[in-house]
Amino acid sequence: MDFLDAYHLWADAHAFYDTTLILSPANTNDPLAQQSATWDERLAATPNGHLLRQNSLFDALNGNGTLHLLHVTHALEQINKQGVLYPSGGCLVGSIYCAPLTATDRGLRMHNLAAYVLTKEAPAFLAKLGVTDRVPAPLIFEINTPPQAYQGLAGVDYLRLGLIHLRIYCHLEYLLSKSERHRLRETVVARVKNSAAFLATAAAAAYRGAHIAARPFLGLLDETIPRLPILGYLYFEALAEYLMLHSTSQHTRRLADIGELNNWLYKEILFASYPNMAGKFDLAKFRPRPGQLADLIHQVDPTIEINHATHYLVERISHLVAARLFTPGEAPEAWHHTRWEFDALSTQLGPLLGHLIHRELRTFGRYPDFYFYFDQYKALQAWNYWNHMDIVAPFNGTMPKGEIGINPAYPNLDYRVWRAEQDDAGHLHPAEQLALTIAPRLVDIKYTLMRNNQWTAPAPSAA
Repeated sequence: MDFLDAYHLWADAHAFYDTTLILSPANTNDPLAQQSATWDERLAATPNGHLLRQNSLFDALNGNGTLHLLHVTHALEQINKQGVLYPSGGCLVGSIYCAPLTATDRGLRMHNLAAYVLTKEAPAFLAKLGVTDRVPAPLIFEINTPPQAYQGLAGVDYLRLGLIHLRIYCHLEYLLSKSERHRLRETVVARVKNSAAFLATAAAAAYRGAHIAARPFLGLLDETIPRLPILGYLYFEALAEYLMLHSTSQHTRRLADIGELNNWLYKEILFASYPNMAGKFDLAKFRPRPGQLADLIHQVDPTIEINHATHYLVERISHLVAARLFTPGEAPEAWHHTRWEFDALSTQLGPLLGHLIHRELRTFGRYPDFYFYFDQYKALQAWNYWNHMDIVAPFNGTMPKGEIGINPAYPNLDYRVWRAEQDDAGHLHPAEQLALTIAPRLVDIKYTLMRNNQWTAPAPSAA
């Protein structure tokens, strides 16, 4: 993959939150371009839609040049011993996963996402796994952004990485044997072929405006997620988006007053439906049963109107399937004419194949031994793009929830790190400055806080 090709793919993988309602430059060749613009207007008109453009995350990025971020780790002792903190993969690709902190005269106030991770999510993970000799440790990062730092708001959208995954695999596929490559291709083609009913239904809703009843659609989605795990991510993001934008609870309103979307809603629904995800954070398994969805939603927020929510999910998921899993500008033909061959499918469903391969490689034959290098290669491309753009702190651009990272490869990154302590009011205060270096090299995913399944094994410094 040459530089220009990779650069264009990474530019397309970012959502540009400028002053208009259009997230990205319109593609006149994309049959979904107008629909995407209509969705942007529709999202902005929701009860909390103003927070898509005016929020505390963007205020921090557009601030006085100093960023305060919270990072939570389970391995502070190892990090201190080695003096190095490594980034990890995930929704922020290859950055140090953080959430914003706001400086006040009483200390640093945590974004509600940060508060949830520190006080509920991380302790629950440790407790579920019976770990008693470690506690989640909050770290404060103070980053001085240089004058040349990018002044716009470009967030990486991991749902748009499908073509990047496909191109990287095609570049590295000779790490597999000929028979392994054939088996991998046949595996992903079979997954798509046996999911054609759902893909055709979503395409009909997205491209032709077909009305699809919510319950059978969600039932078909539930049946298809095990074959197309990326749908679990789409489902989760669509539901999280709906809850954050439509909730009118007192908690949500209080957070909106300080410029924050309510992250507790989707966190609570995730762990209410999947309490055993502790230590095994895996959205590919997110598939709340259609008959349970209403109870789950009302459990976390009684202000949500269920019928409106389910019909919204049909439309939104259908749009995201078409916009994120089909090749841009390629409307699907009649599904019964489809040639179920890898090369033919990559023309119209390249992003979907890329997401499937990226997932499959984690467990496929010998490839788990190489998987680290696949993600490292992807991180190198992301860092190259961010450095070209002078992006110091990338954020999750699927929605400005509050997920923000530190670009570990930024030249002459100016930062300081402290171990933090929390006061009775919940504010954080620097307690001890740490001599830590951020290294531009990924840690193995199994050692990260949200994915760790090997707590009893010696772990390297992990993000």
